[in-house]
Amino acid sequence: MSNSNGAERQTKNERRDAAREKARLLREEQRKKDRRTRWIVQGSVIGATLAIVAVIALVIMNSVQPPAPGPRNMLSDGILIGEGFEAVPTEGIQPGELPVAHVRDEESDVISIQVFLDYLCPICGVFEETNGEQIATWVESGAATVEIFPYAILDRASQGTKYSTRSANAAACVANYSPNQFYDFNTILFENQPEENTVGLSDDELVALTVEANVEKAPSIGQCIRDQKFKTWVADARERHGTGPVPNSNVASVTGTPTIIVNGVQYTGSLNDAAAFSAFVLQAANASFNDKASSTATPTPTPAP
Repeated sequence: MSNSNGAERQTKNERRDAAREKARLLREEQRKKDRRTRWIVQGSVIGATLAIVAVIALVIMNSVQPPAPGPRNMLSDGILIGEGFEAVPTEGIQPGELPVAHVRDEESDVISIQVFLDYLCPICGVFEETNGEQIATWVESGAATVEIFPYAILDRASQGTKYSTRSANAAACVANYSPNQFYDFNTILFENQPEENTVGLSDDELVALTVEANVEKAPSIGQCIRDQKFKTWVADARERHGTGPVPNSNVASVTGTPTIIVNGVQYTGSLNDAAAFSAFVLQAANASFNDKASSTATPTPTPAP
């Protein structure tokens, strides 16, 4: 009796050919998988590379952006406050340019007071406490102007928080957005002056003091303080006045704070003696008056007949 499945059996050669075909199909499938894997890996690498390039490009673009101008109303690097505590408006200093000093009217009887100060400087605080009220009286009445220069030199004394720079930046923000409240903010900063070798006030605390000073555009000022918008200007102003003369004065450079100048002459007397400072101001005012008087020729009397 014959086996009916014998004719259906594959020969040895056929089985070998079938195995080879199957192997070929498996190899082909594996090659396709390998190609897909390579494409995925290459795509991921390319995507990651493009992302890195984009980040690097963004960093480079940010680093090469032109520096921003300084605060408005501080073209001289200081803000000039006149009668009624109103600030003299100016543009902001452009990057790379020199400050434009306010020129005192030699024919005017108004006293010019300039103060370079650091809001962390304890001696500046002593001068403000001793003489601030008298200066405010002169300025309010129009007898004097005061030009205030925030001058950050004590960053090393605030445990790494750079309070001198941050407080000077805060003052610049107020000058830029709310100049007529600058004098009040300046006074409040000294009323809340931290001690040296402490962290100083936080940015939020500085923002709160601007609100206490009733500034205009408070949201813009708050953002300006938190972003330290004018910190580059603070550093540049320190460099400018630390290496060059103060215009229209006898001061070769600002080497410390406070540096006080009255009618172009530096005050070197006691900083905690209100009477001494008032006497110096009066002397400077009289000197200006005498200079003007001596420069006016006296008419020759006409002989009587």
